[in-house]
Amino acid sequence: MTSLGIRPYEKGLVDLGGGGYAWLQPDGGWGWSNAGLISDGERALLVDTLFDLRLTADNQVVVFHDADAWRLCASRMTIGTSTLAEIERLSIGGFPIPTLESLHTLVAGRVPLLLEVKTERDVWRWVPALRQALSGYDGRFGVMSFDARIPRLLKTNLPSVRRGLVVRADLSPLRRAAALWLADPDFIAVDRAALDQPWVSRLRRRVPMYSWTIRTAGERRQAEVQADALIWEGDGRPRD
Repeated sequence: MTSLGIRPYEKGLVDLGGGGYAWLQPDGGWGWSNAGLISDGERALLVDTLFDLRLTADNQVVVFHDADAWRLCASRMTIGTSTLAEIERLSIGGFPIPTLESLHTLVAGRVPLLLEVKTERDVWRWVPALRQALSGYDGRFGVMSFDARIPRLLKTNLPSVRRGLVVRADLSPLRRAAALWLADPDFIAVDRAALDQPWVSRLRRRVPMYSWTIRTAGERRQAEVQADALIWEGDGRPRD
């Protein structure tokens, strides 16, 4: 496989040299925020691992960042009120919006996956949908959400799933404490702006601390010291 080396991070089709190419999508689905499909001759590999998940009206899990399809597909369709059959008529860069099952088929356990659940008044439908979508998948993965009810529901109903809580820097101490108590997470993904806060270092002694979103080399150098894993985009990517 061709080495990525140090090069500008670009959207779309990127020529890596030596017959290797990467297709980087402008969203948190196929790749602007941590993932790219790299091909080299007849071989292909999905690298890095963050994928945003939405739930359709018929309880299918799709890999998509936004609540609606306007920004990415120029469609007024709302993901949560549309069926999978309707969503499958849309495309991003000529590719269909994938389901979580199709992502699993593509990855086939070759890299770990970090899955972020985006809730829209559908929290109680997520557990059966995830149980179905994740059944039979043997690869490593973790599921996280800003909504503390998701990791709590995972703990109760799917206890073998590694669960995480995503925490904003501007969350009040009371709301943060309540969310952490409810979620009881296996890991925490914290806003980069909060990395120097004492509560972050205290929690890091108990559970792994991820940090988002790392966009520059300077932010990366700070986060590498204060966090256990980086959720990155642009020039925040890890170096060889």
